[in-house]
Amino acid sequence: MPISKHDLRDLLDEHSRSATERPIPWVSLRGRVRGARRRRFATVAAVGIAAAAGLVAGAVTVSSLGEEQMTAKVADPPARALPHNTPEQLQAVSDCMPVGGPSVNTNPNWRDPAHGTVADFRMLAEYRDKNGSTALVGSAKGFVLCTPSKETPDPPVFTYWGNKAPGNLAGFSGKLSVDVYAVHYWSGQGKSHDNYVRVVAGRVASDVRRVTIDWSSGRRMDAVVTGGFFIARTPAKTVRSKDPGDGPARYIDSPPVTVTVHDTAGRIMGQQQNVKFGWRGPGSLG
Repeated sequence: MPISKHDLRDLLDEHSRSATERPIPWVSLRGRVRGARRRRFATVAAVGIAAAAGLVAGAVTVSSLGEEQMTAKVADPPARALPHNTPEQLQAVSDCMPVGGPSVNTNPNWRDPAHGTVADFRMLAEYRDKNGSTALVGSAKGFVLCTPSKETPDPPVFTYWGNKAPGNLAGFSGKLSVDVYAVHYWSGQGKSHDNYVRVVAGRVASDVRRVTIDWSSGRRMDAVVTGGFFIARTPAKTVRSKDPGDGPARYIDSPPVTVTVHDTAGRIMGQQQNVKFGWRGPGSLG
C-alpha cells in the first residue's frame, strides 16, 4: 500500500523531535506507518500569506536552486518594534491559526494559552517562489512558520525566540540568530513526496542588509530580509539510500546549511555554519 502524505509527515515530525543527523525518511517499515496512522491528529486548512511590511532600498539578481531568477532584497534598517498588521495580514494570520493561536505540536488543536492568540502575531517576513510561499509569523514571545497548501498544511507549531520560555525577541548576540531550519509541505502537481521545501528563518541586527543561505556546496540563495527578520526556502529533494538495510529506501535530503549576513556594501558581518535540520534556535538539539 502506498504511503500517504499524512504518514510521511508523522515520520518527519518524529525525526524532528529526535533531532539527529540521520536523513528524513519518506518510506519506512510498514508497522511504523500503520502506527503513525493511528496516532495522526486532525489538521486544518490555511491560505496564502501576505508579505510583511518593509521598504526595499536596493536589489541584486541571483539564481535560486530551481535555476529561476530571484531578487535579493537589500532592506532598510529594521523598526524598533513589531510591525502592525494590515487588515489583509491580520486575516492571513487568522487563516494560518484557525483555532485562535499557534499549536504546541503537530496537533493543530492542541494549544497553550501562554503562547498567545492571533492578535499577538505579526507578519514578519515572507519568501515567495513559483510554487507558493512560506512566512515567518511572530510575537514578542515566539514565532511560527506558515506555508499555505491546498491540501493539509503544516500546523503553525510555536517556538519561543531563543528556544526558551518566556522568549526574548531582541535577545541574541552578534549580528545573526538562525531561529529555525525545517521542512514544510506544499500542495502541487506531481508525486506528493516531491512537494516539500526546506525553510530557514531568523533575526538579524539593525545594520544587516543582506542574508545569504548556502543550502549545500555551491548552491547559494538570498533570503528575503524585512524589518530585522529573514526567511528563505528551497525545494527539498528526495534521494535513494545507498544502503537502506531495514531503513527507508528513499529520504528527503536535508544537509546542514550556512547562513551569512552582509552590510550595505556586501561585506560579511557574521556567519553561522553547520546549521542542521530540526534547528530551533540556541539550545536546539539539531
